[in-house]
Amino acid sequence: MKNFRMIPFQYFNAYTNMALDEAIMEGVRNGNSEPTIRFYGWDPSAVSIGVFQGVKNEVNLETTHKAGVDVVRRLTGGGAVYHDRLGEVTYSLIAPLDFFPTNIIESYRVICDDIVFALQALGINATFAPINDILVNEQKISGNAQTRRNGILLQHGTILYSVDVETMFSLLNVSDQKVSDKLIKSVQKRVTSVNDQTGASMDQLKDALMLGFQRNRNVELGDYSVIEQQRAQELVQERFNNDSWTFRL
Repeated sequence: MKNFRMIPFQYFNAYTNMALDEAIMEGVRNGNSEPTIRFYGWDPSAVSIGVFQGVKNEVNLETTHKAGVDVVRRLTGGGAVYHDRLGEVTYSLIAPLDFFPTNIIESYRVICDDIVFALQALGINATFAPINDILVNEQKISGNAQTRRNGILLQHGTILYSVDVETMFSLLNVSDQKVSDKLIKSVQKRVTSVNDQTGASMDQLKDALMLGFQRNRNVELGDYSVIEQQRAQELVQERFNNDSWTFRL
């Protein structure tokens, strides 16, 4: 069994969240950090966009600014995601590549199975849906993304506790078409949440996820090192809260 540090849920702003991921990746690569599983939230709420997306194509910047919602570019690919402060638990898993199958789908499966286990423990009939989603009766409850850089794997993803589709659409540019009640209802039929499925609390979700990610690993609870925190703040300034990164596409 592989050894991991697990960092319990904490809130950070969007820029610090993404910077911590990269700081830990650097630390694992150079031997200063243990392989890490961390849980976190977004304060304030935020929109993250994939590394290959154009901000102005994906995000209604006027609305996000008025709402006090951060906008950040991730290290990983995929689409724009709205991170509601009270609506989700986000995780990151950072470890050497050789901890996981070389096949990308199988590596997603290994990690996502821990989330499936946690949701099933709460009484939710969740299943892994390749490449990188978790569904409940064909409705998406978790989306995940992965990158592999210099021998290190980073996978992060969200587990929805509640869903506010109207707010999400107000912040994103949805195919340049007017958001209608019909479209909102269509998305609501394709997405679900822990709150929709069960009476479990947010704290129960956090506890279940910690147990799920511990079940096949040797885990020791920990916190961010001083070096990681300092490097993360450097990366916030250099990259994640820097227009040259955010608006590069």
